[in-house]
Amino acid sequence: MSGETSDPHAPRRSPFTADLIPGLTTAAVVVPKALAYATIAGLPVQAGLFAAMVPMVVYAALGTSRLLSVSTTTPIAILCATAIGEALRDNPGLDPLTAAATLSVLVGLMLMAARVLRFGFLANFISEPVLTGFKAGVGFVIVADQVPKLLGIHIHKEGFFRDVLSIFKHVPELSWATLAVALATFAVIYLAKRFLPKSPAPLLAVAAGIAASAIAGLEAAGVSVVGAIHGGFPMPVLPQPALFEAMWPAAAGIALISFTESIAAARAFVRRTDPAIDANRELLAIGAANAAGAFIGSMPAGGGTSQTAVSLKAGSQTQATSLVVAAVAFATLLFLAPVLALMPHATLAAVVIAYSISLVNPAEMAAIRHVRTMEFRWALVACLGVMMLGTLKGIVVAIVLSLLSLMYIAYDPRVDELRRKPGTNVFRPRSPEHPDDEAIPGLLIVRPQDRLYFGNAANVASKLLALGKAAEPKVVLLDCSAIPGFEYTALKMLVEGEEKQREQGIELWLAALNPEALELVKRTPLAERLGHERMFFTVEQAVAAFEARQPASSRQIQD
Repeated sequence: MSGETSDPHAPRRSPFTADLIPGLTTAAVVVPKALAYATIAGLPVQAGLFAAMVPMVVYAALGTSRLLSVSTTTPIAILCATAIGEALRDNPGLDPLTAAATLSVLVGLMLMAARVLRFGFLANFISEPVLTGFKAGVGFVIVADQVPKLLGIHIHKEGFFRDVLSIFKHVPELSWATLAVALATFAVIYLAKRFLPKSPAPLLAVAAGIAASAIAGLEAAGVSVVGAIHGGFPMPVLPQPALFEAMWPAAAGIALISFTESIAAARAFVRRTDPAIDANRELLAIGAANAAGAFIGSMPAGGGTSQTAVSLKAGSQTQATSLVVAAVAFATLLFLAPVLALMPHATLAAVVIAYSISLVNPAEMAAIRHVRTMEFRWALVACLGVMMLGTLKGIVVAIVLSLLSLMYIAYDPRVDELRRKPGTNVFRPRSPEHPDDEAIPGLLIVRPQDRLYFGNAANVASKLLALGKAAEPKVVLLDCSAIPGFEYTALKMLVEGEEKQREQGIELWLAALNPEALELVKRTPLAERLGHERMFFTVEQAVAAFEARQPASSRQIQD
């Protein structure tokens, strides 16, 4: 997929020439979808074109990915819809582009501040199952939001489930002409994908809708169209600081989703010969892209997986592809505004649904359920959180669920009893699959599987106590090879646990301490109590020492 010529004697093309065709191909997908995303956000369609212009160029200059296509995405658009809708309700007469500019500059400032604080690790802040559930919820919300436009009906929006009920109640009022346009748009997209897989299906659908509107006079037949678009050079738009207090929660959610999606897309499509993706540099690039786009009224932007995939498949080599896309978006704004005004809303709604429904991924949900039921439940809750609470509160639910998932995993680490494989010096977890593995009389070998800290120390201690009661050993050997280190509370409990076991006539031995864990143990009285006699480099050494001190008669019985 590198796109480089295999003929060493062939004339070398400049990066811009090599990326011209991929850029035009990507633009054919990005531009129609940008118009559709603007309608999701409740903005004039030119706001979508703005997002495909300035953010594209700024990211091309600053980003570390050679392929990432930065304009806007479905989840960002739906988050914008909530924030901008609230701002317009609270401030009658507010220009929607001013609201978009304020939101974009806040997103940009937050991302750049995160770069200063080196918060690049937040790229993995939302777990994959929770993000899958969140996106599915967004997909359902978008479909419910766009269906009225497909049917030519109007409903009062009050939340996902109420909106669905309202749609059913208003079905008798549908416009057959509008529905016909929507179905025809779906047909164009399907047929293009089926028989012309390399064609820009969104562009063909939009072109067909505009052509039908112009030829058949759809507006006169009752089909709603986009209407006048302010084309020409973008005019400067100044954000309103007075809106910062009300919009910052939404901006924080959009910033997190923008960064998470962008990093995921950049890493998914990095090629072997490409430079590594620098998460902190990406914070700066995406933040600057949003902040710069704000001053022409762009809606918030981020990297998109689908458009980046198109760019890769088209043979993109460098970010020159993004410059071509930005140029096409600008040319569209300059020369095609009167044509775009004829576009039916039903056409845009069909394009939105066709390319948003993929957010609902039953196969991925099934894969999560197959691997871990708990993560599947998190995904379902994240999905329902968006549908029941709205997208902004839904993203909070997603973050909280990710943290709870992390806490749950850390809270309940695995603790294995180890036994010896017959005839070897291999020690492995006790398992029904290996019923012949040997237990060493008087010795209990256990291995906790995670860092021990205040949140899981008591849980691990209770598991160790249960194993000890069942085995009634003389020595408990703690295999520390899977313990990176100890937090103070956990280390204190280990020291106190050794004292209690000693009072009961049971010795605690340690083996395979990692460097950090060993250094921490040395700072406690435990190291002096155990000494070299009860601290070992490996489990094998500890077992050999235990067996060597057993009476000869006992060893013969074991043999």
